[in-house]
Amino acid sequence: MISWGVSARSHDAALAVFADGALVFAGHAERYSKIKNDSELAPGLVADALAYGEPGQIVWYERPWLKKTRQMLAGQWQEIRETENIARYLSRYLQTSRPIAFASHHLSHAAAGYYTSPFRDATIIVLDAIGEWQTYTIWEATGTQLKLRFSQRYPHSVGLWYSAMTQRCGFKPNEEEYILMGLSAFGDPLKYYDRIKADFLVWQQDRPSIRLRHNLHRGCRWWAPDVTDVENIAAATQRIYEDILLHASRFACKTLPSRNLVLMGGCALNCVANRRLADSGDWGDIWVMPCPGDAGSSIGCVLATMQEFVQWPGPFLGHGIDGTYPVAPALRRLTAGEVVGIANGRAEFGPRALGNRSLLADPRIADSQSKVNTIKQRERFRPFAPAIIAEMAADYFDMGVPSSPYMQFTARCRQPEQFPGIVHVDGTSRVQTVTAADNPGFYALLREFHDATGCPMLLNTSLNVKGEPLVNDRQDAARFAITYGVPVFCDGTEEKPGPPETATRSDPALLFSFNR
Repeated sequence: MISWGVSARSHDAALAVFADGALVFAGHAERYSKIKNDSELAPGLVADALAYGEPGQIVWYERPWLKKTRQMLAGQWQEIRETENIARYLSRYLQTSRPIAFASHHLSHAAAGYYTSPFRDATIIVLDAIGEWQTYTIWEATGTQLKLRFSQRYPHSVGLWYSAMTQRCGFKPNEEEYILMGLSAFGDPLKYYDRIKADFLVWQQDRPSIRLRHNLHRGCRWWAPDVTDVENIAAATQRIYEDILLHASRFACKTLPSRNLVLMGGCALNCVANRRLADSGDWGDIWVMPCPGDAGSSIGCVLATMQEFVQWPGPFLGHGIDGTYPVAPALRRLTAGEVVGIANGRAEFGPRALGNRSLLADPRIADSQSKVNTIKQRERFRPFAPAIIAEMAADYFDMGVPSSPYMQFTARCRQPEQFPGIVHVDGTSRVQTVTAADNPGFYALLREFHDATGCPMLLNTSLNVKGEPLVNDRQDAARFAITYGVPVFCDGTEEKPGPPETATRSDPALLFSFNR
């Protein structure tokens, strides 16, 4: 039987397809509609899903009527007025109706993490902005059973607070929290630590709850108008979040039996905090699936109804571009010091490019970072990640974890002066370890680049520009090459670049002056 899992109508809509219990497809709507963070399903996404057959059942990732009760309390009258029966909503995309089941928001997160993990018992922590009512939950998993052990409810939300501080720093909430994380390395985490903690948060060491002094659903632009050094706000916010995560971790570790940790929810994408969690020594192993946010719940809601483990096929679950991985043509350009794009194979499910929709460069070249930031029209302070041959990673980075195939943890570079393209101002990098089993084509390119240069890594970032979704298909790849003047390889041939587009987007980096 074909089952669909759907996450939509909030942000980053996604659709997952299971065939006889196997996960065979998962994709983001934004990649098809070209609308960043699109909340609605897209016809192209549905068409790709239908290629696997008509669904026998559909599972929705949360309980809409329960969510409506919270929206009433929050005064979100416009959202309530726009609420549409889910069956009617899906009829926009499917000609015939299908049975629809519903799984609660945090259960979908927990199930997505646990049933795709290598564990058969685990402690699960879910931290996000908000589900129907829940904002932070802790679960005990044994065999195929998930048991809720702690729950915190709206308006007390760590995720809402972090998003509000993202807004306060001048970035887009619910989308650009990762920019705040990157900016934090430039600031003093102690300058506003006590002030922010006292103004917003209450927690006690012997309790798991984290309570807010204000409802931050509409942000906190009002906070501290006298403070303009946003890098120090970002640094304190990041440090406080890390301390909150460690607080939750200590409680869960002390209370529940399993030393396997599954971390889920949008907050699980904070790779700086994840490294502190790994360094805590509380856990034997940590699993963060590559799409732990709401889009990943399109997988989780189906697994919550199945209550069964699925063989994790890896993150390459989206739209496919046929052809041999373009090792030889990409290698020629990279060894000549050029920036190249790769759009080959099935697209990554999750926010991070892992070799199939990537923009690549030599990390040893001093201006690689500024060159790629210019192409991507991003803030100049933003760092890039290295993708490295897995068996050589420990030689170049203090990893702290056995592997990092999905860029979920930061690591300190052992030779930062040799790799200026991928080392952040604090000396760390968000490492991707690559094996032949993970991605044979990308691994082969890394091997060939190492043989040619002695360098076992490449600068790897997503094949897009700021404000746009990742390249999805061949047409996207051709448009990117022509628009931004970058060679993009889908196979052995090249999408011909045109003259680079002049950047017209505003650059928030102009707000900051970093002389470091």
